[in-house]
Amino acid sequence: MDMIRVLGTLRMTDVELVGGKNASLGELIQGLAGAGVRVPGGFATTADAFRLFLQENGIEESINARLRALDVNDVVALAQAGREIRAQVEAATLPAALEGAIRDAYAAMTAESGGTEPDVAVRSSATAEDLPEASFAGQQETFLNVRGIDDVLRHVRLVFASLYNDRAISYRVHHGFAHSEVALSAGVQRMVRSDLGASGVAFTLDTESGYRDAVLVTSSYGLGEMVVQGAVNPDEFFVYKPALNAGRKAILRRTLGSKQKRMEYAPQGGVQTVDVPQDQQRAFSLSDEDLTELARQCVTIENHYGRPMDIEWGKDGRDGLIYILQARPETVQSRTGKTLERFELTGKGPVLVEGRAVGNRIGAGVVRVVRDVSQMDSVQDGDVLVADMTDPDWEPVMKRASAIVTNRGGRTCHAAIIARELGIPAVVGSGNATRELQSGQEVTVSCAEGDTGFVYEGRLAYRVNRVELGNMPEVGMKIMMNVASPDRAFSFAALPHEGVGLARVEFICSNVIGIHPRALLDYPNVPGDVRAQIDEKTAGYASPRDFFREKLAEGVASIAAAFAPKPVIVRLSDFKSNEYAHLIGGPAYEPTEENPMIGFRGASRYRSRDFAAAFALECEAIKSVRDDMGLTNVQVMIPFVRTVGEAAQIIEILGRNGLKRGENGLKIIMMCEIPSNAILADQFLEHFDGFSIGSNDLTQLTLALDRDSGLVADLFDEQNEAVLALMSQAIQAAKRAGKYVGICGQGPSDHPALAQWLMEQGIDSVSLNPDSVLGTWLHLAGETVPA
Repeated sequence: MDMIRVLGTLRMTDVELVGGKNASLGELIQGLAGAGVRVPGGFATTADAFRLFLQENGIEESINARLRALDVNDVVALAQAGREIRAQVEAATLPAALEGAIRDAYAAMTAESGGTEPDVAVRSSATAEDLPEASFAGQQETFLNVRGIDDVLRHVRLVFASLYNDRAISYRVHHGFAHSEVALSAGVQRMVRSDLGASGVAFTLDTESGYRDAVLVTSSYGLGEMVVQGAVNPDEFFVYKPALNAGRKAILRRTLGSKQKRMEYAPQGGVQTVDVPQDQQRAFSLSDEDLTELARQCVTIENHYGRPMDIEWGKDGRDGLIYILQARPETVQSRTGKTLERFELTGKGPVLVEGRAVGNRIGAGVVRVVRDVSQMDSVQDGDVLVADMTDPDWEPVMKRASAIVTNRGGRTCHAAIIARELGIPAVVGSGNATRELQSGQEVTVSCAEGDTGFVYEGRLAYRVNRVELGNMPEVGMKIMMNVASPDRAFSFAALPHEGVGLARVEFICSNVIGIHPRALLDYPNVPGDVRAQIDEKTAGYASPRDFFREKLAEGVASIAAAFAPKPVIVRLSDFKSNEYAHLIGGPAYEPTEENPMIGFRGASRYRSRDFAAAFALECEAIKSVRDDMGLTNVQVMIPFVRTVGEAAQIIEILGRNGLKRGENGLKIIMMCEIPSNAILADQFLEHFDGFSIGSNDLTQLTLALDRDSGLVADLFDEQNEAVLALMSQAIQAAKRAGKYVGICGQGPSDHPALAQWLMEQGIDSVSLNPDSVLGTWLHLAGETVPA
């Protein structure tokens, strides 16, 4: 009977011997060392050793009898039973054969370290752990910076005892594992000095949407337990796998976390938590090079296992290298079937708190603020659990909650993993939930609006749409989507689609960037208060100019990647002067116009000498997405082109800024939204690769209506005969020229009959709002929309 096994001798076939985590570490060392995946070495005690430990101390039967009689839904009884069983285990003696084997193995590690006793992590690995159907996230303990044989032996006993943590007992019962059939293996692994570097968690898919072509990485300074436990708001990154595999620039998105605390070695052994200096908080904890290397290792691991993976990693601050500390199958999105469930908030109310969204659901209930684990029994079924942070100790009551809200944590912490598995919406890393929310008040928690989760006052109405995603029926044109928000693109791409007919740059400029581009370019000369706001927004980027270019590129790339290889038509910025004036620094650069709707916007702005540098920055971002990341499915669309002469000028300006029509397959589309565009369609089409009809502006300009005025709103009708006549004229001109013509205005989303008419006219595509796609598609196919 083996008491221990060296990690490098293990494979995944050894799960019953050393548990999922330790078997996986062995698999990585044996199978992937040659592929550049770095894993610290060590050894693992066996399940046989654990069972011998229980038997020699005569505690196995008493423990199992106590657990058989326990009602795990009684949190008070659960806490008492867990506490007493753990005390039994901690007081027990390791069998002589096991202690001797551990001493020999640690002595061998010491010899490898040149005679210096190594600092190690002592981790738990349950024999039923990390099966594809069960996450066991954080159910047992991990101890860091353990040094010296006596400390190692003591922590092995503590790891054994952690099999009987309250949350572990509860989890096994709720997931159908018999206590007596689960054994524990202690993994003793050489420490990576990430206390001097950074660490975190990576998933080889998007945890919220299940999108498979991205690696999600969370990262913070110091030892990784801060990220895993949800005690810190980490940086967050998405890396695009196809670009990574092609050796291209691959970072899709970066989000700067606050990273206020760092876990490091304590002088007396063990670990301690310290504050992170402000300048480090305002910088990303991983360089682009480190992030790319980490993502490469993660993809290598995923390819080896043939399934999405959940990976813990660390960057050693001494040698600067990235190491893999754990790898296990991802357990939530992997089990998601082909039914699409979309939650949609229909009520409105004030936002009380916001943070990172976990899941895509909505929950409502009575707030229950819980300040420590001793108050868990106050949580009733359907309550909204609010806490500074949660850890796996809270799992027995998390399943009672309708939603969870925390001050601290990121989307890969234990609480987030468990919330996803339970199907509970969670808003983590809000910063102030325990201050802003009061026990007893009613709230609605929405994670259905993208990366940001919101807590609204009161119980708001919402609906749930469930659709079986089978093969969609054929219709006579392509159904595309209008997409504004990059952080919802992965979810929207799960809908049936033929690409994106309208991706709005101005949404990224206002909601993600939030600063007037000329203020960024003029940064040294802007007033002090504006400069302070710019400094706050641009933290982590080399310069204000880089911030604009990279954030815009990230937003466009996120949408393009989500829908690749289908076309994504990106409309360049179409702000009006009053909308630009609302951005930080905007008033200094914008004219006051009586009617901005037909003023300084669209192509006329791009031609302006005052706006030339800002427009060049926009073009740089688009060029980077296409050329550097290889997302050549991006097409460019120009709005509000008034004259044929202006059309020729714009094509020339785009070419000067690196966006040359036809180069690297670039198509340039024109918005057909002014009556002159339809009337002179043949001439405009000589300069462009096609039209996209903008029904909103075309209607208001044809009928001389201000679409923002409620006084004449009753006359606004995209199906007016004059509007239809111009649309038909544009469609027929494009067909004669053999060029693309689609529509991206609101009309077909609101009026399925208009979509039907457009199909009969021979239009190539209609681009709809995501919530209209399924209904309009089935309407056009003559089928009923599922309830």
